[in-house]
Amino acid sequence: MTRTAALWLLVGAIGYCLLPWHMADGGFWTFGWVTSIFSGDNASALAQVLGQGHLYLAAPLIAFVLIGAVLALIPTPVKKARLTVMIAAIGLFLTVLQGLAVVRAGPRFMTDTFLALGGQGGQAGMGAGALVTLASMLFILTTAFSSAGKARGDAFVVGLIGLIISLVGVFVFFPVSHILINAFRIEGGGFSFTHFLSRFFSSDLWGLGCLTFTHSCGPAINSVILAIMTATTSVLLGLAFALIFTRTDFKAKPLLRMLTVIPIITPPFVIGLALILLFGRTGTATALFADLFGVEKTRWIYGFGGVYLAQVLSFTPIAFLVLIGVVEGISPSMEEASQTLDADAWQTFRYVSFPLMRPGLANAFLLTFIESLADFGNPLVLGGGRFNVLSTEIYFSIVGTVADPAKAAILAIALLSLTLGAFLLQRTWVGKKSYATVTGKADSGQHAALSRGVKIAAYATALPWAAFTAVVYSMIVFGSFVKLWGYDSTFTWAHYIRAFGIKHTAHGWRLSGVAWDSYFTTLKIASIAAPLTALVGLGTAYLLVRQKFFGKDAFEFSTMLSFAIPGTVIGVSYILAFNFPPIELTGTSIILIIVFVFRNMPVGVRGGIAAMSQLDASLDEASITLGANSFTTVRRVIAPLMGPAIMAALTYSFVRAITSVSAVIFLVSARHNMATAFIVGRVENGEFGIAIAYSAVLIVTMLTAIILLQLIIGQRTLRRSNRVQKAQMT
Repeated sequence: MTRTAALWLLVGAIGYCLLPWHMADGGFWTFGWVTSIFSGDNASALAQVLGQGHLYLAAPLIAFVLIGAVLALIPTPVKKARLTVMIAAIGLFLTVLQGLAVVRAGPRFMTDTFLALGGQGGQAGMGAGALVTLASMLFILTTAFSSAGKARGDAFVVGLIGLIISLVGVFVFFPVSHILINAFRIEGGGFSFTHFLSRFFSSDLWGLGCLTFTHSCGPAINSVILAIMTATTSVLLGLAFALIFTRTDFKAKPLLRMLTVIPIITPPFVIGLALILLFGRTGTATALFADLFGVEKTRWIYGFGGVYLAQVLSFTPIAFLVLIGVVEGISPSMEEASQTLDADAWQTFRYVSFPLMRPGLANAFLLTFIESLADFGNPLVLGGGRFNVLSTEIYFSIVGTVADPAKAAILAIALLSLTLGAFLLQRTWVGKKSYATVTGKADSGQHAALSRGVKIAAYATALPWAAFTAVVYSMIVFGSFVKLWGYDSTFTWAHYIRAFGIKHTAHGWRLSGVAWDSYFTTLKIASIAAPLTALVGLGTAYLLVRQKFFGKDAFEFSTMLSFAIPGTVIGVSYILAFNFPPIELTGTSIILIIVFVFRNMPVGVRGGIAAMSQLDASLDEASITLGANSFTTVRRVIAPLMGPAIMAALTYSFVRAITSVSAVIFLVSARHNMATAFIVGRVENGEFGIAIAYSAVLIVTMLTAIILLQLIIGQRTLRRSNRVQKAQMT
């Protein structure tokens, strides 16, 4: 412990004594802070304590001095560890407290790294000293805590728990609390719990009139009905696609894979627009059915039916990405044992294969249920004012003619209560049974063939849906090459030239299109956010599946918090929390990266839990028995077996960073404009051609990225037969 803690102590001391605590001008890499290290706003914390008398920055210094004395003078290891834990915890608490207390005059703990790299700082600089100081103190605390005999003395596990709890606390609980506290505010100032209860349980929110066909239901009930139907349909479709990919010899799997994944990479509003132009009152399909069958033209697409159809299109890929790894991970030896005992293909699937899919089914249902609850774009476009859900009601409560932050906060709490209910039901259904099918024993053989009935059901479910998806996306491609989609079908390249034009000038080739700037900004931010999201999400899944610690259930639910709240609420809460010190981020690119990481992290968590539930704990034990520590075990044993989960986390986080609109609509700036904000602006201006052309380019970009990710990550090898087949081929 002493060596590791001393190393972190050295890192923290360097950050405290030399690095700028906060800067008014210039970026970190301009090195302007070097010449003014003992004066001005660019000074380190030590310089401000000595030169400017800012004694509120003395807490870390005192903590570091005391920790150094304990490490050097206390001989007993356990006593040394306990004293270090106490000092580090108090120092960390006081440092954070002073940052919150000083507020606008306080230190800026973190600002835009990328502005700093460019050497063009804003009003607030990088604050590298504060960040390094806090991180080092946290890891001194976790290292000493493990050395005190906690968590089996595993410093890696305790450090990972401390890091993720800190990140979730700062970037989920801290901002969300800023807006949820408004639920208890009353007009004229003050707070009232009674007033909150009366508004929360109002019939306007939970009304059941639609069940008696007398009135419409409240937005909470509409959201629940829609989420249940969307999640059920998406999971059934995702399972059908997963079975076709893993248990059949279907010839067109690459095409089917593309049609399965493509809805998740669609920019906002495009699916809704495509459905309107297909099934709207003057839509292509509506006109065709009216001519052939005499069907009356109606506006059915505006309401529950349209929102449900759009959500199933949007969220089926999530269920598929979670389920394909789970279905693939089922051990063939178990299925062979069932057939050896005279079970037929249907009985094997019903009593062996399907029960082992339960973690994947439960996690896929939970994800799609929450996605449906929090979805904003589809209900906004297709709700038509006839079908109100919580996410749109929250949005209009914030940006409506009369803003009502208290109502928005109450609706957000209603969403959280629905999410918590779904989470508890999921935990009850999965239970505490073991679903491990990947163990340390050699496992050969092929998966059991599907029964004729299951195969027909899978084909009958998946293939028509794939065909429908192909029709929808052919309409999107068609719309990008016509002058005015739905009115003037004259072929043109004008939309692509306007958005992504390239001109040759006297100074060489130049990018003249209006979309290039937001396109490159979006790719840069998504490329940074995706691996961070996968890393945090899968690290959290490892803790939840493999480790036991106090408050694990509450910790698991907290990881779903940012996913459950609509993006509009997240965006507003980030503005309220990070618009001033101690963490000043608004108007920077790093706030976009952070919101993507913690907004999309739950997909990596749920996918990781589903995949890791199939890995027998004996694999970890064997690795540790052979002398490896937890970090080596994760890197060399668990990670190679988590290919599908890593692929799902990377894919989802990358494409969501590109296609998300609600979470970033309030966070983009002139300097850091995202593709989705650009598209929404064009849609609002009626420039549908440019919006659709930009969307088509993004779809191609994301498909290319997904293919590259698949090639880089590869396919995990779980069965001996895979190696034998490869050897025979060579």
